[in-house]
Amino acid sequence: MMLPERAQQVSVTFENDAIEVDATIIAKGMGVRPEQVLEQMRSGSISARCEKGVDEDDGRYRLTFLSRSRRLQLIVESSGKILHRNAIDFGKLPLPQKLRSTTG
Repeated sequence: MMLPERAQQVSVTFENDAIEVDATIIAKGMGVRPEQVLEQMRSGSISARCEKGVDEDDGRYRLTFLSRSRRLQLIVESSGKILHRNAIDFGKLPLPQKLRSTTG
């Protein structure tokens, strides 16, 4: 799913080996309020992983956020612009193990 042009603003920053993502983006994909994102990440209810692109994906990153029943993936340029967003919600069912992988 591609985001509308106005939603493709810089929402991710890369600085000193740290990545900062606007909490409203994570919240929308994970089905929580923005003020709950940091708390749930600290408690482990939401986990995150980052992969740096290689070869034809050089200069891009795949950011994956996981909870019990949801997965949010963002493809981001090194400038911070979100190129692609994909969210999966299994409602009350747990997220299948194959969707917890980065390629699923």
